[in-house]
Amino acid sequence: MGKANHTWQTEFILLGLSSDHQTQILLFVVFLIIYLLTVLGNLLIILLIHVDSRLHTPMYFFLKNLSFTDLCFSTTIVPNMLVHFLVIRKTISFAGCSVQMFCFLIMGCTESSLLAVMSYDRYVAVCKPLHYSTIMTQRVCVLLASGSWASGVFVSLVDTTFTLHLPYQGQNAINHYFCEPPALLKLASAETYRAEMVIFAMGVIILLGPISLILFSYCNIISTVFQMQTGEGRLKVFSTCGSHFIVVLFFYGSTIFTYMQPNSKKKNQGDKVISVFYSVITSMMNPFIYSLRNKDVKEALRKVLRK
Repeated sequence: MGKANHTWQTEFILLGLSSDHQTQILLFVVFLIIYLLTVLGNLLIILLIHVDSRLHTPMYFFLKNLSFTDLCFSTTIVPNMLVHFLVIRKTISFAGCSVQMFCFLIMGCTESSLLAVMSYDRYVAVCKPLHYSTIMTQRVCVLLASGSWASGVFVSLVDTTFTLHLPYQGQNAINHYFCEPPALLKLASAETYRAEMVIFAMGVIILLGPISLILFSYCNIISTVFQMQTGEGRLKVFSTCGSHFIVVLFFYGSTIFTYMQPNSKKKNQGDKVISVFYSVITSMMNPFIYSLRNKDVKEALRKVLRK
């Protein structure tokens, strides 16, 4: 028995969101619908922006990147979750867990950076409209998008390396529905303080950094809006920025709750439910929020449907 407890783990068991069979069937249906809506919605956004020349602007360039990120984000987690709702033995190999964690972190961190970049784009559009075309050039947009992806890869490499470098011997049941660093650290058979501090530091960089830029952008946007003379102009700005702000609240609120708590050992059972918001729900909401509140996207959709 003692020997088994010191064997290096080659696979993990994911306990999921529920152990009740009927609840799992219900959750399978719910998350299948969410995943299908996520895939169809984000693919539609990408298609519309690609085929409609009127949407070839910086704002929609970043939105296309965001939709692609959401598509990959959800695909990294949900298909495996759906399979586990239907099988008795919910296992994932150590290698599979590593890949899932690495991809999940890339997409999540990239999304965090992209939301900040999108807020900066709106700040330039609202506060410096006469200089918008000279500031947000194609080269600048590509650099900002590339920087977002690069930051996602960097943070993912650091978090994954420090999490997987720890020994995992003995317990192998992860109280989660996917391989997320805070959940995995609870199973480590060594001191996790260093890894927790590194993950916390990366959270400060990839979460609080973008949030600071978002707050700066929106403070300036709000100040500019109140100086506008016409109500129509104010309404247009609030309509454009409102969609982005709703996404920001959902994504950052739930992510900060999970990653900005240093001591992962003391986290409660409800944390995996909170993570559903930023890992699954937000990816589904984004295309609907941006399309239902955006006249350009709706017009592009009508144009495609007419063809």
